Amino acid sequence: MTLLSPRDTNRTNTPSVEVDPFREPGHIADERDKEYLTPDCPVAIDGRNVEVPDHFRVYLEDKLARLEKFRPTITLFEVSLFHEPNPRQSKSCQRLELTVRGKGGVARAEAAAENFYAAFETALSRLQSRLRKAADRKKVHYGNRTPVSVAEATAPSALPDAPPRTEDDDDPYAALVEDHLPGQIVRTKDHPGTPMTVDDALSQMELVGHDFFLFFDKETEKPSVVYRRKAFDYGLLRLT
Repeated sequence: MTLLSPRDTNRTNTPSVEVDPFREPGHIADERDKEYLTPDCPVAIDGRNVEVPDHFRVYLEDKLARLEKFRPTITLFEVSLFHEPNPRQSKSCQRLELTVRGKGGVARAEAAAENFYAAFETALSRLQSRLRKAADRKKVHYGNRTPVSVAEATAPSALPDAPPRTEDDDDPYAALVEDHLPGQIVRTKDHPGTPMTVDDALSQMELVGHDFFLFFDKETEKPSVVYRRKAFDYGLLRLT
């Protein structure tokens, strides 16, 4: 006769429950009768390993259409969805990347949650914050003082002793890399070498939400990197 401990008994009697990744939150389900908007510019939705239902597409387009009203320069929305099957990632198994392309450049935000509705709301909030910060940086003034230009504020004399941070904590594929040896390159990204000014590079860094931005300096015609420092300052690295 085999005796089971209480822990073993609970393990055998507890079935695994799979959560619907597109389960509508209560406040969204209550709005089904409202009139949904459709954005004028295209919306590209890519489910990497997920089939996107119609009710989620309608919800996405409505939210993006409202954002488009405040940002008429937007020409394309891109939404990528990715499901992480690892049960250890249950609290953040649905990852969503939201990208906005337009005349002002590219803005991007990512988020992960238990369902795609929550992930989208978080990503949209982050994206709106980055768009506001980028817009405010262009028009900021400090009383009657004339603000220092970005190129002057990021002069080589202001460089810190330490290099910029290079970690990418919003990588949607990071959870897939398991049991790998440390020190390996786990992701490679191709970056366009379009010439731009230091000001434009800082704007792009704010829009994509990174702590650094690699670009081709139009003035020096050399690869350069702008990056975020403490106390809301910036740094500039140039090859000599």
